[in-house]
Amino acid sequence: MNHKKIVVLGAGESGVGAAVLAKKKGYDIFVSEKGSIKGSYLEILKKYEIEYEEGQHDEARILSADVVIKSPGIPDKVPLIKKLDKQGTPVIDEIEFGFQHCKAKIIAITGSNGKTTTTNLTYHLFKTAGWNVGLGGNVGVSFARQIAEEKFDYYVLEISSFQLDRITTFRPDVAILLNITPDHLDRYEYQFENYVNSKFNIIKNQDRNDDFIYNGSDITIKNYIEKSNVAPHWHCIFQVQSQDISYYETSDMEHHRSEVPPSPPTIFYTNKMSIKGMHNVFNATCAVYAAKCFGLPDEVIQKGLDTFVNDPHRMEKVAVINEITYINDSKATNVDSVFYALDAMTQPVIWIAGGTDKGNDYEPLMKLVREKVKAVICLGLDNQKILEAFSSQVKIIEESGSAEEAVNLAKLYAKKGDVVLLSPACASFDLFKNYKDRGNQFKAAVIKNVK
Repeated sequence: MNHKKIVVLGAGESGVGAAVLAKKKGYDIFVSEKGSIKGSYLEILKKYEIEYEEGQHDEARILSADVVIKSPGIPDKVPLIKKLDKQGTPVIDEIEFGFQHCKAKIIAITGSNGKTTTTNLTYHLFKTAGWNVGLGGNVGVSFARQIAEEKFDYYVLEISSFQLDRITTFRPDVAILLNITPDHLDRYEYQFENYVNSKFNIIKNQDRNDDFIYNGSDITIKNYIEKSNVAPHWHCIFQVQSQDISYYETSDMEHHRSEVPPSPPTIFYTNKMSIKGMHNVFNATCAVYAAKCFGLPDEVIQKGLDTFVNDPHRMEKVAVINEITYINDSKATNVDSVFYALDAMTQPVIWIAGGTDKGNDYEPLMKLVREKVKAVICLGLDNQKILEAFSSQVKIIEESGSAEEAVNLAKLYAKKGDVVLLSPACASFDLFKNYKDRGNQFKAAVIKNVK
């Protein structure tokens, strides 16, 4: 990058990380945050003597920048971004900026669902092997800040569609596309095609020296690939039907895709994995293929599968109280995630759902709700869409305005052997700070009932 004058919009994890890297690389850096800057991030800016403002945007200064690095949470339709685009100022993301200063190998993982689990598992496999690897992107410490402060040989990155929107040169050595289902449509003008195109940006700069692992059972992915010229060396993974993972050597993948019997696969076992459900076996399969792209030994991969522990808020068992199981799946912020959660249930469900709708179509859930859900507890400020969708599918549907109220209502209808499942299908920002806050409040309300 030849630019010297950089403005970072947004002083969260992504923005502050980009600012630290820019400062270390000798750029003239200024951070602009329209809201207030969190104390821990203020300390970092002060430590590195980075100039900043909060509570406003100095528009004249921003528009005079050579390049702008924006937070992925800032939509392209914001007037300031439109002005920058109109005058031709490059507007990029922290992931793109980090990549421009990165010499490490990169495994990048995206998809509508399962990104964090697959990213954490892939990272765990590399750590189990003793490799010098960093974890970043949409999880943990920002990619750019790690490049500034660490010296990793490999990075495993969770990449959201928002982070892919503004890439120009970002090119992972291994890209994983888990699935594409309607999500964040409010950000993409309610056009599913726009969201799909964003996801496929993950491979737009790859060539035949790179690897692309994708879900061959996902019709949206399949249709896109059939209409385009996919450059990287692809690995087509079909939705699994076995609890065990079959790994086929790369040379066999052409046969695997064309359904010609390949040579015998290497088998990895998932019986000790902490993550359950066939969708997580698929996620683990993708992680295994990524590990094999770099030659990790089979015995190390198996050990990693056996010892992996997932992050909270993802099908997290909170407690069993009076033989009623409480599960926190607060990270399930779209319909597809809830589909997998309900599909994994073998007991009657009291389903807690709702929040900020993102253009959801609840039709894929109807059959599962009729078969498995005995009551729906709405948790949101505006529950009208959920009420309209499911009032004819279940006999009991209630509204609540807090996690504690939702848990108390669930208790009224749950009997021994039932499951109370928080799996919202919506964003959390109407009643909570984020999905973690929602999950933590749910857990606190459940634990309160133990006392």
